[in-house]
Amino acid sequence: MHDKKQFFMRDPWVFDPDAEKVKPRDARLGFDTRCLHSGFDPAETREPFRSFVPPIVQSMTYPYETFDEIPCPVYGRTRTPTNTVLEERLAALEGGEACVTAGSGSQALFNLIFTIARPGDNVVTSLNIFGEGYKQAATIFPERCNVAFRFVDDPANPAAWDALIDNRTKLIWVESPSNPCLFVTDIPAVAEVCHARGVPLMVDNTTATAALQQPMALGADIVLLSITKFLAGNATVIGGAVIGPEPLIEDIRWNTTEFIGSVISPLEAWMVLQYLETLPMRMLRHSENALKVAEFLAGHPAVELVNYSGLPAHPQHELACRQMCAHGGLLSFVAPGGIPGAAGVMNRLELIVHAVTFGTSRTICMHPPTITHEHMTPEERKAAGIDDGLIRLSVGLENPQDLIADLDQALGMS
Repeated sequence: MHDKKQFFMRDPWVFDPDAEKVKPRDARLGFDTRCLHSGFDPAETREPFRSFVPPIVQSMTYPYETFDEIPCPVYGRTRTPTNTVLEERLAALEGGEACVTAGSGSQALFNLIFTIARPGDNVVTSLNIFGEGYKQAATIFPERCNVAFRFVDDPANPAAWDALIDNRTKLIWVESPSNPCLFVTDIPAVAEVCHARGVPLMVDNTTATAALQQPMALGADIVLLSITKFLAGNATVIGGAVIGPEPLIEDIRWNTTEFIGSVISPLEAWMVLQYLETLPMRMLRHSENALKVAEFLAGHPAVELVNYSGLPAHPQHELACRQMCAHGGLLSFVAPGGIPGAAGVMNRLELIVHAVTFGTSRTICMHPPTITHEHMTPEERKAAGIDDGLIRLSVGLENPQDLIADLDQALGMS
């Protein structure tokens, strides 16, 4: 455990593509086992707080014994004992060296970029990113921090990524599969480009989770997560995380999180620990249900297009099958008639709920062009495949035939 003095206000982390890779936490254990055990050993708890379950340490400050020996944790903005268990578990699941949590996925992204980039630097990404991330990339960082974002016009081509990298590029940012159109990026190919140019690759693994995809095993250096989505799985928690090399993670913790102060609370961290215990089973059920729903939608005459990498017709289906063990619970489809057509279908749904999130145990739908991706220009939405009639569907854990029946009656009247 590093102390504050070691990381406080030092020079920012510098990526070294030739640095020795640290062995992932608990690498000897299977993924399902890590979901249950990483970060906490009941045998190591002491009186009077012996516990089979990780305890909630609901304290925001931590006493220290002497004037010149400041422990970690010392204050709740940097970490707490409960948050530390969650961070170690997430690092173990993603196969990373260390993890720092945040108040949301969007906050985790902000903390990462704010830590590694300086005025005049740039980040390379594509339009296949979540809406709040696009807002940070398009206006917040360029206008307020003088950090430019360059959007690749052909993200399926590794050479297109390479063409936008220069000596001020601090990060390559990929979201795969992407929200809401499920574009799948060739992670090993982009990683090879990044490392040849000495730039780290960050993969947003929110949609797949580590249960279905291991970006670091595919060459990524950093993983971004929205804990809010499938990791928590029931719309009760907001949180985010960054997993990566320990020097970077501690730089974020002590030089950004310490001062910005947007953290996930011990109670919410504890809740996520409980939810992670069922993550492997949940993600497989989400995937099974989503495939059945996607196959139904693909054969429906009132549906113009279905985006789901589990369908053979998906442009990156074979790539997705190589990179993922299943295809997840998120899909999208295009209803005819643009925004009015999408509104009509959504308003006729009876079982499926309208809500602005995804990854929940209950199936929900949302209209990206008017909610999450409204900040994009019409031309950018078109380039990203976000049709005016696009409906995002997060397929839950219900009986899939009930979901299909609800969609059928809603689409049948369109």
